[in-house]
Amino acid sequence: MSTVLDVISAVLLLTGALFCLLAALGLLRFPDAVCRLHAAAKAQTLGLLLILLGAALQAPFRYAAPLALVALFQLLTIPVTSQIVGRTAYRTSSLSAPSLTEDALAPRIPPAERRPSAEE
Repeated sequence: MSTVLDVISAVLLLTGALFCLLAALGLLRFPDAVCRLHAAAKAQTLGLLLILLGAALQAPFRYAAPLALVALFQLLTIPVTSQIVGRTAYRTSSLSAPSLTEDALAPRIPPAERRPSAEE
């Protein structure tokens, strides 16, 4: 049973590390802030959760609560941070218009509150 647990843990740790690596590459390669937010928020969070799960399978039971708290805090703070960064990118006009399929913030944030982009 220990060998099976070791294999599952190793797969989870390696998969989580791969997702974290892909998130880092996405941050470097994606063209604008909205695309980078997806890499930072989704792939990084999934990678971290897989790593925490793989570590929890190997760690003694007494470490389960701190690992669960790390996962909970990540799941609570990543969406809020992404929302703040996304709105800031929108207000400063640092995202490319072709990457938006719908501009849902246009009625809520008047153009006077947005800083003009370098392209305008």
